[in-house]
Amino acid sequence: MDNRTKYIEKVEEGFIGQKMIVLSPDRIIKIEEHVFSKNLYPTAIGYYPQAAFHERQRSQGSEQYILLYCIGGKGWIRFSGQELELAANTYYILPKGEAHSYGSSQHDPWSIYWVHFTGPHADLLYARFLITIKPVPSIPYNETNVELFNGMFQLLENDLNTRELELLYIKLIQFLGVFVYSDEAILQRDTDPVAESIDFMKQNIGKSLSVAQLASQVNYSVSRYSELFKAKTGYSPVQYFLQLKIQASCQYLYFTKMSINEICKKIGFEDQFYFSRAFKKQMNIAPLRYRKRYWS
Repeated sequence: MDNRTKYIEKVEEGFIGQKMIVLSPDRIIKIEEHVFSKNLYPTAIGYYPQAAFHERQRSQGSEQYILLYCIGGKGWIRFSGQELELAANTYYILPKGEAHSYGSSQHDPWSIYWVHFTGPHADLLYARFLITIKPVPSIPYNETNVELFNGMFQLLENDLNTRELELLYIKLIQFLGVFVYSDEAILQRDTDPVAESIDFMKQNIGKSLSVAQLASQVNYSVSRYSELFKAKTGYSPVQYFLQLKIQASCQYLYFTKMSINEICKKIGFEDQFYFSRAFKKQMNIAPLRYRKRYWS
């Protein structure tokens, strides 16, 4: 028996490319003893591609929440007297302790990622999910979601030491967060003038932008824009833009051999002495000393 098989239980191959891990009781005990992972952890995790005839029925429900993420094909979910369709780029989280069933379409079988998860933080995430606007939330396909899932799977294939337990918790909360906060993130990007303005600043880091120009870009008066920006960030727009420029200069100092004068041109400073003073005020170190310290 190798180092992997003693830690996992796998079902027989039902679908080509299928993978699944069910955590053994001793591993769950280990997870529940860790200060981080006890708050949110998976008990089973899997991926079923083109899962024809896949179906589950639980008359007593599950002791954990179940996330079903469909990336292709179609399937259905039944619980609480309702039936929902799960299509490509949609997901659903089934509540714990409630009878349910779900399965793949016979004509267009689904491909799904799924996770059974639990812990005190799981309750909070499920409560967040319940306030989503749509009965079956949609989410654009993103390789990051798959990478996070694969990262969790790889961790669970081996022993879980302290560092691995911490990584498992971090990856799971990131993975679930992509889903339960997706609508809110999209809504904020669409309606938040401050977030839109900050994106505009980042895209124009090499320019000198006035408050009037920034306010005009989001169709606000200077006074109202400045008020909103200060309330959201704690800084004036000019102060915040300056901070972004200094942060960008740190990247140039660390990753390139550009001169101070070249960096100034990149981030929109005409006076390198003013840049040096601003850099030292924010970073508490002169630019060249910063470069020397982090290059050494």
